[in-house]
Amino acid sequence: MKVPRNISGKEIIKALKVFGYEVVRQNGSHIMVTSKRNGEHHLVIPNHNPIKVGTLNGIISQVAQHFQIKKEEVLTQLFE
Repeated sequence: MKVPRNISGKEIIKALKVFGYEVVRQNGSHIMVTSKRNGEHHLVIPNHNPIKVGTLNGIISQVAQHFQIKKEEVLTQLFE
């Protein structure tokens, strides 16, 4: 599955709830989310529309690394 091209910051934050991420705080246009599953993990999501593909790819890679699953599995759970 390919990384979507037109996802906003709000949409990715909503999708990340599948992995237990919740909004912790916001500083300007950047939103910090945290998951306590599998140990505590923090991500900073830009509140842009759309998020650049490279940035989204990095976020997905960080989630995959934290949960020790493949990037394709993360994409499937987030966007299907």
